[in-house]
Amino acid sequence: MIFASAAQIMSDEEFCLFRDSIYSHCGIYFDIDTKYLLEKRLARRLVALNIATYREYYQFLKYNRKKDQEMMDIMDILTTNETYFFRESFQLKAFTDEVIPEIIKKKSRLNNRTLRIWSAGCSTGEEPYTIAMLLCDVPELHGWKIEIIGTDISQRVLQHARRGVYGKSAFRTTDETYLKRYFQEQEDGHRITDKIREFVTISHLNLFDSQRMVMLGRMDLIFCRNVIIYFDLSAKKKVVESFYHSLCDGGFLLLGHSESLMNITTQFTLRHFKNDMIYQKPERSMAGAMP
Repeated sequence: MIFASAAQIMSDEEFCLFRDSIYSHCGIYFDIDTKYLLEKRLARRLVALNIATYREYYQFLKYNRKKDQEMMDIMDILTTNETYFFRESFQLKAFTDEVIPEIIKKKSRLNNRTLRIWSAGCSTGEEPYTIAMLLCDVPELHGWKIEIIGTDISQRVLQHARRGVYGKSAFRTTDETYLKRYFQEQEDGHRITDKIREFVTISHLNLFDSQRMVMLGRMDLIFCRNVIIYFDLSAKKKVVESFYHSLCDGGFLLLGHSESLMNITTQFTLRHFKNDMIYQKPERSMAGAMP
């Protein structure tokens, strides 16, 4: 018990060291008011590694040959992953009824039948699979090449997403018809069908890794809902700038209902659709287009 008690004490100096390391790695920011939260969650790693103090643990995180894996383990315990299928239905209605028809019309004029969507911060996979199910219900997209890429910084949730098996809580707003059409019931829950899985690729990605983000290629839409709320202003600007460059001209950025780009950037246009407001990267005019 003496060891367990000592392990829980994190000095303000140690807090700053961990906070800065985590921030440099991924942009998640802890202020001094949330010290108790960081202390409590990192205490699990001290116990797992049989390390007695936070000072010793910090040395491990900086210099041990397993430091990269340890940072990944920290990401698993720091990120919250509460999600479910068909979350924020009003936004999804704008996506299917207004945004997608606009994209189809534009691409059809160019004889382009491809659609690329990025779910950034996809957690356990409900969001990219929801997107795939919705697109399967759009007859005009039949025969198109559709790619949906789900990424997250937590390896733990990505394993869940790749497995594609979900319990009752994931279906709190799911219509019964989707459950019957796109899931197979098994002992430990409902498994997403291969028909939906074939549209979705699940990958590990740190949104602070700008080189990896470039490798994803251009996107028609980016979903990044309830992710940038964990970043400070500087980190938000960095990530949103990367999103801007990842989107095709005229591409759309869908944020969570409590998020906005106010004070972050003026590069996007806020479109007022009937069902929701969605950010769009402006089309370049011919005069302003780069050669």
